Amino acid sequence: MSELSTSADAGLPGHSLRVKGASVFYRVRGHGPHLLILPGRDGDADTTEALCRHLVDRYSVITYDRRAMSRSTVDDPTDTLTLDTHSDDVHRLLATLTSQPVLVFGSSIGALIGLDLVARHSEQVSVLVAHEPPAFDLLPATERNRAMQLQEEAEAAFQGEGVEAGFRRLVTLAAVDYNDREADVARPPSTSQRSANLSFFFRHDSPAVRRYHLDVSTLRASSARIVPAVAQSAPDSAPHKAAVALAAALGQDVVAFPGGHTGWLLRPKAFAKKLAEVLT
Repeated sequence: MSELSTSADAGLPGHSLRVKGASVFYRVRGHGPHLLILPGRDGDADTTEALCRHLVDRYSVITYDRRAMSRSTVDDPTDTLTLDTHSDDVHRLLATLTSQPVLVFGSSIGALIGLDLVARHSEQVSVLVAHEPPAFDLLPATERNRAMQLQEEAEAAFQGEGVEAGFRRLVTLAAVDYNDREADVARPPSTSQRSANLSFFFRHDSPAVRRYHLDVSTLRASSARIVPAVAQSAPDSAPHKAAVALAAALGQDVVAFPGGHTGWLLRPKAFAKKLAEVLT
């Protein structure tokens, strides 16, 4: 049975939902149809704040901390984590909030979580915008092996040299350019909390991504509308090519979004405008 309790951070109200083996922090803000935001990498309920500010006037925006990120906890940190663990958390969160299908935007690992949610619980999703999911198993062998190798090297750099070394390898893999941003957007600062989140990501989430295989046939048969999305700024990156491969596998066209792999973070105003157009 799920249990809810109220908490708050930086003046923004939040709640804690008890799920299987964890407690998950989440927020719901705004007006209109529910829109769930699933950010990439070490993203939590705060990471997408700039994006959300441009969406809450038309959507009831749901953000959350993935298990073990920021205010969310896990009962046993040594448990092996899989992508369906995350999608089950999201399934339980949505079931607590509404009986109606919701809109979902996911980027990177968040897009994979969204795709797994659709494969397992398509009745909970009306539209999923899957922005550059690292579905590297869809790539041709040479590109797939190279992408997997770069991801393993990022994990190894973290193990041997620390968070910053691993982070730099991930930035290279996704071709992130922090200069490709809107004028009023600053690069996210390094904090002890972010380092802790990245450490968990490298130990648990990144290996889970490498082990994951999309159930393409189930996605094709899903009642949800899936919109594969790519970043305009980095057409040669592995995540961009994976999104194109996903679109081909589903028989869909890709939709290009402003910025790079983290355009939702660095170009939030333009990104929110494009997202609203696609969802509408």
